[in-house]
This record gives sequence, C-alpha cells and structure tokens, in this order.
Amino acid sequence: MEFIGWLGALMFAACGLPQAWECWRAGHSHGLAWGFLMLWLGGEILTLLYILPKGDLPLLFNYLVNLIFLGVMLYYKLFPRNT
Repeated sequence: MEFIGWLGALMFAACGLPQAWECWRAGHSHGLAWGFLMLWLGGEILTLLYILPKGDLPLLFNYLVNLIFLGVMLYYKLFPRNT
C-alpha cells in the first residue's frame, strides 16, 4: 500500500509540471485565471496545514511539489517576460 500511495502522489504531483513548464517556456501565464490560481493556492496551503501534523509523507510530497509548480505559474502571472 505504501508503494501505491507514493506512486499516486508522484503522478498527482506531476500534473502541474506541464503547465509550469509551458509558463516558463512562454514567459507568461496569461491563459490562467487569477481565480483558478488563488483557489489552487488556498487549497494547497490549507491541505498542507491539515496533512502536516499527520506526517503522511506521500501527501506532503505531493502538496509541496504542487506548491513549487504553482509558484512558477504565479511568478509568470505577476512578472511576465512577454506581454
């Protein structure tokens, strides 16, 4: 079961990678709505606060990686290279 948990966490964490890569490549995240990004950020933070005391490593990994990808998207939303 531990393997299944880690595999699921890896797959779920990887979901943000293509969009973060596209934002980095394009130098902007114009196609992403602020509402989507803010709801995602709020959900990530609240879920992380819930999971942190439980010490569930696969879920902690997943949400931390998602915060990194989300950070890339937010960075290019705030500071686009191309307009």
